Amino acid sequence: MSKLTGHRAVITGGGTGIGLACAKSLAAEGAQVIIMGRNLTRLEAAARTIPGAEAIQLDVTDADSVDKAFAAARAGGEIDILVNNAGIAAAGAFHRTSIEEWQRIQAVNVEGLVRCTQAVIGSMMKADYARVVNIASIAGLRGGAYIAPYVASKHAVVGLTKSLSLEYAHTNATFNAVCPGYVETAIVDNSIANIMAKTGRSREDALAELTKNNPQGRLIQSEEVAEAVSFLCSPLSGSVSGQAITISGGAI
Repeated sequence: MSKLTGHRAVITGGGTGIGLACAKSLAAEGAQVIIMGRNLTRLEAAARTIPGAEAIQLDVTDADSVDKAFAAARAGGEIDILVNNAGIAAAGAFHRTSIEEWQRIQAVNVEGLVRCTQAVIGSMMKADYARVVNIASIAGLRGGAYIAPYVASKHAVVGLTKSLSLEYAHTNATFNAVCPGYVETAIVDNSIANIMAKTGRSREDALAELTKNNPQGRLIQSEEVAEAVSFLCSPLSGSVSGQAITISGGAI
């Protein structure tokens, strides 16, 4: 029997990249996985690559959508693992960042995470087993030029993780954050394209600008992040809570 057999896991932003890698990793350990995201067609295609997976449409910025999605997920049993992966990023000078753009990033990266966590916390407080893993970033542990809204949002995620680990320490729930460096995903592809457009650099030079932040000189792979998430969801991680675990090649 695999270590997560009998557990049900929700992964937000589960259709691609880190979220999909996490879903595959947790399913390989025996969990029944439910992937959520805005693009239902993409989610359903991703779910077909994971035995027994479900796909449920979700917009983390919409309270009704969150309520409906988690109600649908609970139709098959309580959720005892939540991976908050849904997130967005943007780059630009702080003095040119509108309050609307600032709020757009916080709405997904912070408020969306809060909504999803509140959707399961009631049952998790009473459960024999519960795990919440928040996908943050090394940007949640240090500053970064031209990404102030994103940095602020990920600092909020790390702070919330630490607070919840203490508030619910008397329960069987743990709360941890995983903080990767630049991961080879669509978000990083967008960052590379943005650097190219704004600076006129080649793709190779734009990629080098990102990989220089990793002492190993490379992008992180989604599967590396998923491996850490899988451990934090496992039975042997019960004493690990309130941590911000970096996956950055030694950058932090």
